Amino acid sequence: MPKNILVIEDNVDIARLVTVNLRSKQMQVDHAADGSTGLNRALTGQYQLVILDLMLPGMDGLDICRTLRSEKVYTPVLMLTARTSELDRVLGLEVGADDYLTKPFSVPELVARVNAILRRSSQYQHSPETPAGAPLQFSELRVDPDQRQVQLGDSNIELTAREFDLLWYFATHPGRVFTRSQLLDNVWGYGHAGYEHTVNSHINRLRAKIEADPAKPKYVITVWGVGYKFSGNECEPGAT
Repeated sequence: MPKNILVIEDNVDIARLVTVNLRSKQMQVDHAADGSTGLNRALTGQYQLVILDLMLPGMDGLDICRTLRSEKVYTPVLMLTARTSELDRVLGLEVGADDYLTKPFSVPELVARVNAILRRSSQYQHSPETPAGAPLQFSELRVDPDQRQVQLGDSNIELTAREFDLLWYFATHPGRVFTRSQLLDNVWGYGHAGYEHTVNSHINRLRAKIEADPAKPKYVITVWGVGYKFSGNECEPGAT
């Protein structure tokens, strides 16, 4: 089945470049040239991916992404940005973008990023470890993939889309040790030397939200010299 992609980009040449190359890969592509139109289509359409420019007329990409997540629309977002500072990239990830690509970009890299996001999304929807929609309970921590909600005791924990994906991947592989490169491949969907700091920063933010003492984590454990693992000794699949 063809994948439906929404491109929100006001630069005509870039929009055409992206559209032509994705259509050549048998993907269906819609285009919106301003933020307001793009947000409306993203909220009402059935898309497997939104490719979102950061700087747009009417409404910028950060606000669009933030609104989608607040409306519980978890369609993956690949953010395009001409800004090269790490702060701008982190802001995009913080509001719920799944990945970012800095302009100017190569077409092969764009296609690779798109395929990686779509592949990862499909894997989550057909995860063999846990029945679709079945929550997992680890002591006081409850992870609900259907609602994409996390609870710690009686408190709801607000996670970004990427933080939730990272936690869910850990939760469905309790006790297994992952290197940073493996987490990049399986959660971010690409492996790239030099991006390991992205994993570290997300682990730190995740711990700050779900651990009683982030300095002495109970759930996301560092395996020194290797990577990380999730402590699932008290896992109760499907617990209510």
